[in-house]
Amino acid sequence: MEDKQTFAVGDRVEQMCATCGEERGHIVASMTKAGKITRVSCPICGSRVPYKSGTTRRASTKVGAPYDRARTYRRGQTIMHPTFGEGEVTAIIESGKMDVLFADRMRRLIHSV
Repeated sequence: MEDKQTFAVGDRVEQMCATCGEERGHIVASMTKAGKITRVSCPICGSRVPYKSGTTRRASTKVGAPYDRARTYRRGQTIMHPTFGEGEVTAIIESGKMDVLFADRMRRLIHSV
């Protein structure tokens, strides 16, 4: 029996970003009434593109830096959080805050400046 994963708007899916040229987590932006993903947006470049089903995440070749609130991070960096797992820094917000896209959702974390 095959488990079919269901998604909702705001969830993270892996897809190659045509604008950035990298495979990364995208945010589900729209879906059909039947639950099929139609569009996704890249949290790094902001592009909103059609979802290409069948693109699955390959085993990560990058090892995420362990999350430490005393460290400084940059956009695009992969981190490993002890609770949330692997995530990608999508934006440095204001002093000491950053948005990180994890498998379940976007989270705002603190970091050093």
